[in-house]
Amino acid sequence: MRVVTFQGPGDVRVEERPEPEPVAPDDAVVRVEATGICGSDLHIYHGRVAIEPGFVIGHEYVGTVVAAGDAVSEVAVGDRVLGTYCTACGRCFFCRRGEYHKCDAGRVFGHGATLGSLPGAQAEQVAVPNANLTLRRVPEGLTDEVALFAGDVAGTGYHAVCGDAARPEPLEPGSSVAVLGLGPVGLCAVQVARASGASLVVAVDSVEDRLRMAGSFGAVPVHLTEEDPRARVKELTGGRGVDLSVEAVGHPEALDLACRLARKAGTVSVTGVYAERAEVHMGVVWIKALSWRTGHANVIGHLDRVLAMLSGGVLDPSPLVTHRMSLDEAPEAYALYDRREALKIVLRP
Repeated sequence: MRVVTFQGPGDVRVEERPEPEPVAPDDAVVRVEATGICGSDLHIYHGRVAIEPGFVIGHEYVGTVVAAGDAVSEVAVGDRVLGTYCTACGRCFFCRRGEYHKCDAGRVFGHGATLGSLPGAQAEQVAVPNANLTLRRVPEGLTDEVALFAGDVAGTGYHAVCGDAARPEPLEPGSSVAVLGLGPVGLCAVQVARASGASLVVAVDSVEDRLRMAGSFGAVPVHLTEEDPRARVKELTGGRGVDLSVEAVGHPEALDLACRLARKAGTVSVTGVYAERAEVHMGVVWIKALSWRTGHANVIGHLDRVLAMLSGGVLDPSPLVTHRMSLDEAPEAYALYDRREALKIVLRP
């Protein structure tokens, strides 16, 4: 079968690999019908997240179950399913607390040995461990492209705004929110914030098309360099700052700005991916008594709620898909995404 592999910074290739088979009783194999390129895939592409050359990448997928072990009970061969970016055993200390993203045996698709050596989903088929938790049937009427967002991007946007499924922090109606970085996760966070009752959502980026899209979702767009985000937020909030500041970039300067946009005793949600040290002005964090939320999103814990919102049209990420390409075009797709000429690329084997 054809797969997309990482070879080195800026170098991905389509190669042939053997088709996977179920190994454990709760394994399934999914024939992939749609897979996405994500911002965290770009971190791999840049060499910022180190994985071994030749590893199969990608962690977003929708498709059909073609094989399943004897212990797989929640889905069956022939079911149309979506998968989450990570797996969880359902039995360890963290899973019993609903903290599936921190499962002791959890693995992340397409991220190499550091995160469990689980081959990725940018492939014709993908092996799925712990299928009873990792997979869900796609609700009737939901397109592949929209369902694809539930397994990572929309769930991450939901987590950024509403907190961990194990320790939810629902957004209070009338809250003010700033979202820094309007990639797919940031734009989903804008939609979630609006759907959760935010009276003000300030969307910050430097790409005009993304600012326009955020505006179409009901946010106040603010250009990062042509405007003064701190002054604009003060103007919009009576000088206080926002209740919740979402950092969806993964860069120290964005993190610093997120802390400065938050009000005293506000919350900073650090959704951007970090693989290195980052300096933070702890004096700002301390004197403002800021709370932080960080780390992987608990997408498995949020999955049913996010799917319901997608099915009901409360969240609609379909405008985010700007390019549809074949799996064989993956090298071109990554280069396109790296040039910021695409917002969301869906690959079809």
